[in-house]
Amino acid sequence: MSDALLEVRNLVKHFQVGKGTVKAVDGVSLSIRRGETLGLVGESGCGKTTTGRCVLLLERPTGGEIVFEGTELTALPDGALRGMRRRMQVIFQDPYSSLNPRMTIGQILAEPLKVHGIVTDRAAREARVKELLEQVGLLPQHAKRYPHQLSGGQRQRVGVARALAMEPSLIVCDEPVSALDVSIQAQIVNLLEDLQQRLGLTYLFIAHDLSVVRHISDRIVVMYLGKVAEVADRVALYEDPVHPYTRALLSAVPIPDPRLEAHRERTVLGGEVPSPLAPPSGCVFHTRCPMAQARCSAETPALREVRPGHWGACHFA
Repeated sequence: MSDALLEVRNLVKHFQVGKGTVKAVDGVSLSIRRGETLGLVGESGCGKTTTGRCVLLLERPTGGEIVFEGTELTALPDGALRGMRRRMQVIFQDPYSSLNPRMTIGQILAEPLKVHGIVTDRAAREARVKELLEQVGLLPQHAKRYPHQLSGGQRQRVGVARALAMEPSLIVCDEPVSALDVSIQAQIVNLLEDLQQRLGLTYLFIAHDLSVVRHISDRIVVMYLGKVAEVADRVALYEDPVHPYTRALLSAVPIPDPRLEAHRERTVLGGEVPSPLAPPSGCVFHTRCPMAQARCSAETPALREVRPGHWGACHFA
């Protein structure tokens, strides 16, 4: 895509575990347009966080290409990559463990400004820290506090402010609300949307909560066992999914109306998620798929465009 800020092409990340190989990410391709929020969903262990870490080059891919703002990142030496990282930031899942407990909030926010030479004057850095705190809904006096003196929601706001300090164009949000109370989740999601509109940000939003992903995302990528199962805009994906795994995921999302919840049709998957040490042959979902046939265990389905802008990796989609 000509307007793509980020393009991931056939991304592969394998880990050696003893004598075996964990295929955490196995041929994932996706793209994110400038100003868009792309949701990346799937159950635990499907490879979505590893995909996000590979995009940021926190993990070096085993294979594939990562093109950000027209530059292929996997070929860059560390010195050049450091400059690119200013434009790519991350908000981590746990707002406590991702902050240094021995530093005040002001020091945490000032450090990247100093390290990257963005603001060299100390007084100017303090002013920028106050500005960042204000952007995320915190008070100037929070700069003198330590992470343990803040609530979970406030700590995550600090994480957002730290990402904003670099003035990035892409932020990888790695389950940024899953460790928070439901009421606080809504506040952080609304904050992210507001910042996106004001600053023109682009998000890769990784989560397992489908209701949160539906609210914030423009398009959604569904992953299963290291592979992409389906890609579509949020309306098409939720109203008419083409992959049986996506249908099973959506049927597990509770409906607030008890009467509708009691009579809805559910897709219950049998068995356990196979080990990424030994993924099934053919379609990796065929061992749990209610539609599986002999072809599914022999042939790997290609991710193909079933409808305009709606892609599925299923032989029968």
